[in-house]
Amino acid sequence: MRTLLVVLLLAIAIPGAAQSNRPASPAADHPDLSGLWQGGGPIGDISQGLPKGESIPLLPSAKKIMDARQSKDDPQASCLPSGVPRIAPYPWRIVQTPTHIFFLFEANIHSYRQIFMDGRPHPKDPDPTWYGHSIGRWEKDTLVVDTVGFNDKFWFDFKGHPHTERLHIVERYTRKGAKTLVNQITIDDPGAYARPFTVTFTAELAPPGDELIEYICQENNLDVTHLQGPPTEPGDPERPLGTLKTR
Repeated sequence: MRTLLVVLLLAIAIPGAAQSNRPASPAADHPDLSGLWQGGGPIGDISQGLPKGESIPLLPSAKKIMDARQSKDDPQASCLPSGVPRIAPYPWRIVQTPTHIFFLFEANIHSYRQIFMDGRPHPKDPDPTWYGHSIGRWEKDTLVVDTVGFNDKFWFDFKGHPHTERLHIVERYTRKGAKTLVNQITIDDPGAYARPFTVTFTAELAPPGDELIEYICQENNLDVTHLQGPPTEPGDPERPLGTLKTR
């Protein structure tokens, strides 16, 4: 009888132990940011995300680069990735797992960002890329994404704010209610800016039923030949760029 009781207890305990080792679902211990979002980063002018009264601390060398840029030179106009923290005026999706978070972008080349959530450090000498090397962690209910290893090719916005490969970006994503995601972005690039600065943009959850669609920028891309002169701010005058909120 005693042997049978031990066997029964083991049969009950082993499945329970196995279940305890399974990764928790994204929403078990932290907010679930999964969903289709729009906005959340600079589009026309990154300075629109600054606190009132502040300005972009451009170094003279970086201002010279920006002043010389032409609209046709914007990498995004040639269907290249937008980089970080710039975002296209199209929907994007967060896919959240315990070990990785992915940002899937509808625009340009159907690109994505990969954020490692498994505790790994940045590589000591990362290869420069458009989206850099991103590692994430949770600070209470805020997702903190630390990214280094950028190339110097993308623009921060349509106005052409530049950066160098020394760029280091920290994003803090906080869900404010069911439909609002606030992104506070700290930019540190001693090669282009006199000091670190912080901008804030808001993303909104897309309406139910909306989905990413296939948009292949390279197909019949006629924009570049029509772009003339220095960069200007595009967009809908009825709402601030980088957010769906009306004025």
